[in-house]
Amino acid sequence: MNQPTEARLLAESDIMWAEVGQSRPHESAQLHVLGTANYVDDIREVQGTLHAALGLSQKAHAKIRAIDLEAVRNSPGVVAVCTAADIPGANDCGPIIHDDPILADGLVQYVGQPMFIVVADSHDNARRAARKAVVDYEELPALLTPQQARDANSFVLPPMQLRRGQFEQAYAAAPHKLQGKLAVGGQEQFYLEGQISYAIPKEDGGMLVLCSTQHPTEMQHTVAHALDLLSHKVQVECRRMGGGFGGKETQSALWAGAAAIAANYVKGPVKLRADRDDDMMVTGKRHCFWYEYEAGYDDEGRILAAKVEMLTRAGFSADLSGPVATRAVCHFDNAYYLSDVDIVAMCARTNTQSNTAFRGFGGPQGAIAIEYIIDEIARNLGRDALDVRKANFYGRDPDGARNTTPYGQPVKDNVIHELVAQLESDSSYRARRAAAREFNAMSPVLKKGIALTPVKFGVAFNTVHQNQAGALVHVYVDGSVLVNHGGTEMGQGVNTKVAQVVAQQLGVDLSLVQVSATDTAKIANTSPTAASTGADLNGKAAQDAARQICERLAQMVAKEYGADPADVQFRNNHVHVGGRALPFKQVVAKAYLARVQLWSDGFYATPNLCWDSKTMTGTPFSYFAYGAAVSEVIVDTLTGEWKLLRADALYDAGNSLNPAIDKGQVEGAFIQGMGWLTTEELWWNQMGKLMTHAPSTYKIPAVSDCPEDFRVSLYKNANVTDSIHRSKAVGEPPLLLPFSVFFAIRDAVASVGDYRVNPPLQAPATYEAIFNAVTAVSEG
Repeated sequence: MNQPTEARLLAESDIMWAEVGQSRPHESAQLHVLGTANYVDDIREVQGTLHAALGLSQKAHAKIRAIDLEAVRNSPGVVAVCTAADIPGANDCGPIIHDDPILADGLVQYVGQPMFIVVADSHDNARRAARKAVVDYEELPALLTPQQARDANSFVLPPMQLRRGQFEQAYAAAPHKLQGKLAVGGQEQFYLEGQISYAIPKEDGGMLVLCSTQHPTEMQHTVAHALDLLSHKVQVECRRMGGGFGGKETQSALWAGAAAIAANYVKGPVKLRADRDDDMMVTGKRHCFWYEYEAGYDDEGRILAAKVEMLTRAGFSADLSGPVATRAVCHFDNAYYLSDVDIVAMCARTNTQSNTAFRGFGGPQGAIAIEYIIDEIARNLGRDALDVRKANFYGRDPDGARNTTPYGQPVKDNVIHELVAQLESDSSYRARRAAAREFNAMSPVLKKGIALTPVKFGVAFNTVHQNQAGALVHVYVDGSVLVNHGGTEMGQGVNTKVAQVVAQQLGVDLSLVQVSATDTAKIANTSPTAASTGADLNGKAAQDAARQICERLAQMVAKEYGADPADVQFRNNHVHVGGRALPFKQVVAKAYLARVQLWSDGFYATPNLCWDSKTMTGTPFSYFAYGAAVSEVIVDTLTGEWKLLRADALYDAGNSLNPAIDKGQVEGAFIQGMGWLTTEELWWNQMGKLMTHAPSTYKIPAVSDCPEDFRVSLYKNANVTDSIHRSKAVGEPPLLLPFSVFFAIRDAVASVGDYRVNPPLQAPATYEAIFNAVTAVSEG
């Protein structure tokens, strides 16, 4: 393993002592349990703090002929009402294309779009007043589905296309062919802590914004532009979030911008906390996708040609739909070599919420299409779908002909063959599959299904410049360490992992390292904590900063004891030199007296990345993470009800930085992905109003939906790429593991037709959808 920057300061013989690779508790675990972890709404309010609420549109697409706010202003406790005319700078919170106003100005484009801000003495008074506006709308035609938008040629971006080989010729020559359609719904992020921003005016026209956000720098830009300020006048801070899942990457900008606009208007602190219904009405979701596909294959099920048209609901503005669609295109292959492909993605402009990032960021939507195709191929051939999957895997030889993705990136770290073989054996997949079929033959109503599905997921931002991070490390005279980095903590444990990395580099116990709030006044120009890169980027940056401190201390100690600085080692809270073990605290105190700098900044930029958006080719990913899961379900064919009996997941986290946290992430991602594909259904009425806008109408998985038998393991596999301690990301890729749940349900439904009919099961596979699929198979 080539780790030149670490080998000089951490000998291989000292690996027995380590903070990295250990299952350490989440750095805020005790605070979470005791209820003392501070979120934005827990911060003690500044004297004179007012509260804001948003006035929302009741029409999907309309001109605002007139708006009467008199009743709003006269409501109890109301101090001010702000409209677009009160924004001193840019009325925009679009992250890439500036087509997303903070407040609608003369035109509303979806039900729930903010039109004005009410500022009052209490949260409740602000919300009550916001509902009293009288709006005169001139309704315009509304496009409410992606298909309507496609037919009207309404897109937020031009369609994108990736081709390799000659699909038409390969398809025409294939022994077998199939065609079909698939619908996969969107998903609400449903973070426990809703959107919230607290804006506090500072001296000389500055603004402090305490915000629940995955992207403090984007919030800084939005507020600065809205208030017509330079960025150095705006400070954004985030200690922690109660979940984000992508919903707080860009869409927290509207709330940060609105809070700052209101605070600037009243010249005092303003908190904007979204009620859950308002939050779900205003914010975007995971993009739903509609697929039309064709595939040609041989007698073994090997795919010879594949074509897919992916149509996605972007919503009324672009937001991150372009990058999401790009990632979907780049993950259509999943774990399979596709020689001749034609992949098209279109982002439909609809009069609904502007959809945004969600865990997986288009990757799950891209990969599920090829899995659906393979599932159909296997049933058409009467083969086990696992065997068809294996026949299509990327090759084992890193330099072989079957090891290049459709977008041109070589797959040099492929372990999918070994990983799937291990899971197949450990889970007793073959025996359980046979047992399920025996059960089904004797059970006319209850049917079992089982499926094993793989994952190959690319890790990095597919916009190259975002693959960078900065960090600060301070060592104090008492030997304690403070770390600040550009990542944000949303419960995923990035602060814990970064602290472990710094503790390892300095050779001190984890208890001596503290990570402070993410703050744009400390780390400038941060990238969002997204794309599973939080620990990868910020861990490397923090390690770089700590390494520089170690080098300075090593120089000082080596000079004093006549040693080579390269022989100075840091471990067990001591500095080792020439057979001596000096307490770390003592060395630090000496360094201070010797005027040695005890703090440092660190920086990291992921190397070897490139992407050509015009040709849709390049090396967009630093490496691939792999995994697989087996799910066994039982379905009641009379009602469509189902239950997950057992789930086995094996995930490639590389050299895991913290196995306990990584396993927890796999478990959480699995259940969240299962919810997306089964219970979580978004529904808009004919007027364009989102009707699933509260926990009473939108069902995320509950404890009772989790399998009683849930087995999660980490695959032993050091990253071939020089990632932080050769670990691999574990935020997004495991969300694809519950594909196995969906296809296990489909397997159970197919048993109704003796496995000879491909069930027309769409996602989410709700009870109703399952019942309809059972009926179709029975009649087919």
